[in-house]
Amino acid sequence: MRILIVEDEPTLGQQLKNTLEQNGYAVDLSTDGEDGHFLGSTEEYDAVILDLGLPEVDGLTVLGMWRKEGRNFPVLVLTARNSWSDKVAGLDAGADDYLAKPFQTEELIARLRALIRRASGNASSELTAGDVRLDTRSGRVTRAGEPVKLTAQEYKLLSYLMHHKGKVVSRTELIEHIYDQDFDRDSNTIEVFVTRIRKKLGANVITTIRGLGYSLDDPDEPPRE
Repeated sequence: MRILIVEDEPTLGQQLKNTLEQNGYAVDLSTDGEDGHFLGSTEEYDAVILDLGLPEVDGLTVLGMWRKEGRNFPVLVLTARNSWSDKVAGLDAGADDYLAKPFQTEELIARLRALIRRASGNASSELTAGDVRLDTRSGRVTRAGEPVKLTAQEYKLLSYLMHHKGKVVSRTELIEHIYDQDFDRDSNTIEVFVTRIRKKLGANVITTIRGLGYSLDDPDEPPRE
């Protein structure tokens, strides 16, 4: 899952970036509203963490522009403001959740996980496909109850496919959502990761849809468009 952080406080922004990366996310960091708006308008994200008090362009304006442009990724608003009117303004502008500073990092990550699950139509923190289970809270993957060890990139790819179970996901979409902006993206590595995951979880866990991409499905269920 790929996250955009738009936060002008350098220490906090970098701390959040490091923490999210340690939790398996690909993360881009912007420090002002103008650059943050550009990234959100031109790159693909699974969620955005947006500070309201930004230089250049304030967070509410950035959020409003994204929504007018049809960018519908979930947005978690961060702000030092704590009045009910600021919360209402953020939610009315298109925010999906609100967290006032100071906050606990664990709560932010939990809220972020919930936003991403809901955006992909998953209510539970545990994602399943046949006997494969992925716990988004712990990052633990099991097959038939037995733990399976995945590399960071294998986990990111599997997690994205499980969040979009039953849908055909193109190689380009996978690249856009499992790598951050600065990563040297190579489409050939996607097939390598898929091959490795199949060896660990079973040959049929991920289906290749020729000319379109990949699909992860429950047994006996055809992939959806």
